[in-house]
Amino acid sequence: MPAPDLDPVTSASGPGPDRPDGYADLRSYAPIGDTRTVALVALDGRIDWWPIPDLDSCPTFAAILDAPNGGRLELAPTEPARTTRRYLPGTNVLETTHVTASGTVRVLDALNTGGAGRLPWTELARRVEGVAGRVPMRFAVAPGTCLNSASPWAHDTVHGTVLRVHDVTLAVRLLGEVETEVTDQAVHGTFRTTPGSRHLVGVTASESEPLHLSTPREVDARLDRTVEAWRRWSGQFRAPGPWADDVERSALLLKLLLHGPSGSVAAAATTSLPESLPDRGQSGAKNWDYRFAWIRDAAYTLKALFRFGIREETQAAISWLLHAIHRHGPQMQVFYTLQGELPAPPEFPEVPGWRGIGPVVVGNAAVDQLQLSVFGDVFDMVRLYVDHGHVLDAGTGRLLAGMADQACDAWRHRDAGLWELERQEHYTSSKLGCWQALRCAYHLARMGQIPGDPDRWAGEAERIARWVHEHCWSERRGAFVWYPGTDDLDTSILLHAGSGFDVGPRMSSTIDALRAELGAGPLLYRYTGAAKEEAAFVAPSFWAVSALHAVGRTGEALALMDELVPLANDVGVLAEMIDPADGAFLGNLPQGLSHLALIGAALDLEEEPEVVREARAREG
Repeated sequence: MPAPDLDPVTSASGPGPDRPDGYADLRSYAPIGDTRTVALVALDGRIDWWPIPDLDSCPTFAAILDAPNGGRLELAPTEPARTTRRYLPGTNVLETTHVTASGTVRVLDALNTGGAGRLPWTELARRVEGVAGRVPMRFAVAPGTCLNSASPWAHDTVHGTVLRVHDVTLAVRLLGEVETEVTDQAVHGTFRTTPGSRHLVGVTASESEPLHLSTPREVDARLDRTVEAWRRWSGQFRAPGPWADDVERSALLLKLLLHGPSGSVAAAATTSLPESLPDRGQSGAKNWDYRFAWIRDAAYTLKALFRFGIREETQAAISWLLHAIHRHGPQMQVFYTLQGELPAPPEFPEVPGWRGIGPVVVGNAAVDQLQLSVFGDVFDMVRLYVDHGHVLDAGTGRLLAGMADQACDAWRHRDAGLWELERQEHYTSSKLGCWQALRCAYHLARMGQIPGDPDRWAGEAERIARWVHEHCWSERRGAFVWYPGTDDLDTSILLHAGSGFDVGPRMSSTIDALRAELGAGPLLYRYTGAAKEEAAFVAPSFWAVSALHAVGRTGEALALMDELVPLANDVGVLAEMIDPADGAFLGNLPQGLSHLALIGAALDLEEEPEVVREARAREG
């Protein structure tokens, strides 16, 4: 539904030369975060997305979905500039350099952390350093309408002006000589840099509690401590191979999606960024809210973190997931809120969406779906946990034994599949999710970690494998098909080279069929017919790298990896989808699944996964 024609709520500057319609290209965004929420910084210095205090909070700044009314924070030269940027090495602190006719200025952007972890309030630091010449700068802090649900206002207090919208209170903290103007809904200002000068535009914020007013110098000093904290975290691991920098960047971006207060793993940092473009003949409207914790994404994240040797986040994530399943079982959900609750039904606020491509949605209707692949995700995650030297408690063991018994029966049902489609089928990869779960359950039982009947689980796993080979293999296509009775293909089968189901001629032939039918350069569409609906999906494109390596075609895997990695934006960020026609980003970002697939492919190319070695041993 289109938004009503409302007057803008801020006096921030409007469309610029790179924003003809007021919206930045999605490739323009670089995320910063504090392990609780994420802000997206565009190349022109505007922050167009920042929920406060949590990633799944109503966004106080959401110009990415509503250019006139969504709210933004601006910080940029007032004259044309050539702009470059990077993350400070080993951190999620963004450094942007603007070169104008008057000189050069450098901006550091961070969501600050505290001395012992995250701050008990939210704090944005935007440090401006004069490098050369005298550069005129402009800033604005202009909250939006929280997806058209409230109006912001400025409120004078004994300690200065604060901005309020809904239950969020914000204070602007300024360092250096700045000329400011306070309107009834925003704070604006101008200043000029000189060689060696330092200014700060800081924002402290809280929701439904008193606001801690840090001094400008405290905000500025915490930025340096935030840099140090990020480097301590990234210093825990060393990424191997020729893509080490890209793997490290992906790991740092994934860390932004790990919700510190709960331990959950968000699928992405945004909602409602479109997967399809109507003006390119795609059917749309595919706009989803990914600010939830999917079991699938949690499993893939834990696998990556285990391979890096990172312990604290893995313990927090697996504890969060098992606690959520305990609370809401016995049937597993596909995903939960970041706090481990059952999601509410989706809502559709009346805002236009990015470049007018709606709808905007808060919530996700897939919550009620049956997705059998989650059995495999949970058990693979627990198997990794135990194999890395840890022990399950008795209650979790009983819970998992019951889930294994469920999988023995559930695999015979139709489901929505990994892609969460409306039509239910006997999807091949869903059956193999149950196969994977039962093999892991057998392994855990033999290790004394869970009770139950491991012989039943092993026998049922063999029945599933025989059924897939008999009903889901097409001699005509030379491939595992999407589901029995069709010749359509689905890239999620690639995951089951890595699971060890098949690393022989059938999987190798399937890879060729997928790339021939669903390929667009190095990228892959998700399934047959998807090219008419959406852009190419990033994650399966990297899954193909891992699958090629698993079947012994490592030279092709290396070549494909070399083509895929440069498709990230200038600071290494990947969205959910990429349009093969022009490299445009589509879908929510940063997308955890995309970065997980990159990490997995890079690490797989450095070593043969254990499950693949086991599969080769069974076949040989």
